[in-house]
Amino acid sequence: MENLPPSPLKPINPKTPKPITVQTLVVAVVLSLVLGTVGGSLGGLAVSGNLGNWFGKSSSTASANTSSTLSVQEESQTTDVVKRVQPSVVSIIISKDLSKIYSQSGPFNFFFGTQGNPTAPGLQQVGGGSGFILTADGYIMTNKHVVSDTQAEYSVVTNDGKTYTAKLVATDPVNDLAVVKIEAKDLTPVVFGDSSTLTVGQTVIAIGNALGQYQNTVTKGIVSGLARDVTAGDGSSSETLTNVIQTDAAINSGNSGGPLVNLEGQVIGVNTAVSQEGQLIGFAIPGNQAKQVFDSVQKTGKIVRPFLGVRYVEITKAIQAQEKLSVDYGVLIQSGNSANEPAIVSGSPAEKAGLKENDIVLEINGVKLDSTHGLATEIQKYAPGNEISLKVLSGGKEKTIKVTLQEFK
Repeated sequence: MENLPPSPLKPINPKTPKPITVQTLVVAVVLSLVLGTVGGSLGGLAVSGNLGNWFGKSSSTASANTSSTLSVQEESQTTDVVKRVQPSVVSIIISKDLSKIYSQSGPFNFFFGTQGNPTAPGLQQVGGGSGFILTADGYIMTNKHVVSDTQAEYSVVTNDGKTYTAKLVATDPVNDLAVVKIEAKDLTPVVFGDSSTLTVGQTVIAIGNALGQYQNTVTKGIVSGLARDVTAGDGSSSETLTNVIQTDAAINSGNSGGPLVNLEGQVIGVNTAVSQEGQLIGFAIPGNQAKQVFDSVQKTGKIVRPFLGVRYVEITKAIQAQEKLSVDYGVLIQSGNSANEPAIVSGSPAEKAGLKENDIVLEINGVKLDSTHGLATEIQKYAPGNEISLKVLSGGKEKTIKVTLQEFK
């Protein structure tokens, strides 16, 4: 794990919502007549010297018509996607008994931004997030930070306005993802797309419970960047997110856990964080990671992640110069700034395989580690118990090491 510095990014923290409201014409022509008319017209234009101008105007008109047609097609495609996906998007409501919290901790913590009376007994809505339906019988994906408060109770409001009690099933130990379950049937699940095929500039649509009060809000933008590594936090904790998607589709507080979809209506990301300083700079966890997480829950009942056990920094040209390295790619195994941040985790697969501090991992199973193929991302392609091959530069010499991955605890 890389020890990254603080960043002006934050998870899309729950916001206090107001009450949620449920809101060819075929033309028959005589060919000889058309040809005669066109021929006569062109002949007259040629004699008058205006033939070139006529073609120029026709060309401009055709270009404008084509542009207009493409615009209408994309707009129609967008509305079709929204109609198809919205039934699968839910709002997640966070509720707490504030009177107990107030009496225990003194002055009320305004982090939740509640409009209710903190001394009044009973559950009060203190925040909201988003999620999307994975199965017809009620499995739902959201962000881990949306459902991380152990003192809160959670409910789900579906697109048709029905409210269900939500039970936390599993949280991801290494990423900002979680799965909850409601007791329902005949729900409309999403369809996942392949997020590895995304390209910068591709159109995407975000749907979610914006600001915790505008259910199923739709925004549209493009993929602004790929394979970003960011550190997101809410002031009390932070988490490093690797290989995330950057988008300029407007994402706001309350959008956490909602889907980012392509123009095929397929989920290719889970909206997670937004920049506090920039404009329209949001981030989503790739859909392939989300699908992998749910596959794990279906098979094992929990989210199982493979574990190598190294702390590292990605090598760039700047790091190469700073550390006087012989390569400008791979990852450099280094310890953190404190005693509890060792380069190699004790008892880990890395330790058992003989990896040590200042080794450089160049490849994993033949895949070169660089800005588009991170170590963490590559490791997550495998399962605990899988044996992988690492090409390592150690003491100036290259060697190949076999490592058996363990389950992350």
